[in-house]
Amino acid sequence: MSTQGASRGTNGAREFTPGEWANATWRRYGCGASRWTTFEVVAMILGFLVFWPIGLAIVGYKVWQGRYGGDDLQDFATARWNEFRSAMAGAGWSSGGFSGASSGNSAFDEWRAGELARLEAERRKLEEAHREFTEFLANLRKARDREEFERFMNARGRPRA
Repeated sequence: MSTQGASRGTNGAREFTPGEWANATWRRYGCGASRWTTFEVVAMILGFLVFWPIGLAIVGYKVWQGRYGGDDLQDFATARWNEFRSAMAGAGWSSGGFSGASSGNSAFDEWRAGELARLEAERRKLEEAHREFTEFLANLRKARDREEFERFMNARGRPRA
């Protein structure tokens, strides 16, 4: 952020850095209307196709957003989804279903704990195999690239007829 004198042509006006220019709120929301993102347009169209009040609600949200500001629809939906997930995690739900609560039968709880431990060990083995395979593919790519480069250098070194 530097200011330049009148001799430079800016008449003392403030210059914006590229990041400031791209993120300036007055550029995103001109004349009180907010820009529609691709996500919002697709959501609105699908909303009207599935159940027309959904599409109307999205249009209403965009009008409200234009007047009062706020997150775009995707940020709003992401925030609500994260709130929902954290609420469900607090209630005992995990990504794999309901966990942590006792069934009241100790034999079943022991069996379940053993199965979950076995599945976790299996998942770790699969992740390790995936990592090893990824490394193997990376080594193959490096070897192929090296071979192609050497072939190029050999062809380049030969005199042309």
